[in-house]
Amino acid sequence: MKTVGLIGGMSWESTATYYRLINQGIRNRCGGLHSAKMLLYSVDFAEIEELQSSGRWQEAGLLLAEAATRLERGGAELLLICTNTMHKVADQVTAAVTIPLLHIAAATGTKVAADNIERVGLLGTRFTMEENFYRGVLETRFGLRVVVPPAEDRRLVDEVIFAELCRGVIAEGSKKQYLRIADSLAAQGCEAIILGCTEIALLIRPEDTELKFYDTTEIHAQQAVAMMLEL
Repeated sequence: MKTVGLIGGMSWESTATYYRLINQGIRNRCGGLHSAKMLLYSVDFAEIEELQSSGRWQEAGLLLAEAATRLERGGAELLLICTNTMHKVADQVTAAVTIPLLHIAAATGTKVAADNIERVGLLGTRFTMEENFYRGVLETRFGLRVVVPPAEDRRLVDEVIFAELCRGVIAEGSKKQYLRIADSLAAQGCEAIILGCTEIALLIRPEDTELKFYDTTEIHAQQAVAMMLEL
C-alpha cells in the first residue's frame, strides 16, 4: 500500500470526510483491520481564503507547495489537494515535488465520462464555476459540456460555501436553494450535477433529489484508494 499525503484544512470539515472515506475504502478493499497509510498537512484556511479573495494566488500556491514538499519528505508517495478551488495552483504544487498529484477534476471527469454523460452542471465556489482551471479540464480532456448557474445564483452558491458550510453550518434554507439551482441546470439539459466543492456534499445528498450528483470528494477519495493499492 502506498502512503497518501493530504493537503487539507480547506475546510477541515471536508478534510475529515476525506480521512473517513479513504480509510473506509482501504478497509473495504483489504478487509480485516486494514486502514490507510496517510499523512495530513492541514493549513490555516483563514490565511488561504484571504489570499484567494485578494487574488494573491501565487502566494497561496507557495503555501500549498511547501505543504506538498513536507508531505513528500515525510514519506508520501501520492498527493491530494483536499479542495476543488485550490487546484487553481495545482501546477505550482506538482512542480515542487517528484510524487504524483491526483487532480480532483481529472478524477471526476474520468468518472463522468465513463458513465457516458455529456452535459453537466457545475456547482462550486465562484472561482471554480467561473474560471478555466477546473472547467477546462472537464471540457478539454473529457469533452464534457459544462453549464454553470447565472450570476446571481453563482453568488448565492459561493456565499453559502464560505459563510456557512466552511464554518460547519448546515441550513435547510440553503439546501432548498441549492436544489432549486440544480433543478434549473437540469432544465437546461444537464444530465447530472457535479458538486464541485468538497463541502457541498455536507449540505445535499443523493436522497434529496432524483437528479444524478457527482460528489467530487467521494470520487477523489475512491480514486486515491485505487492508486494506493496499485502494484
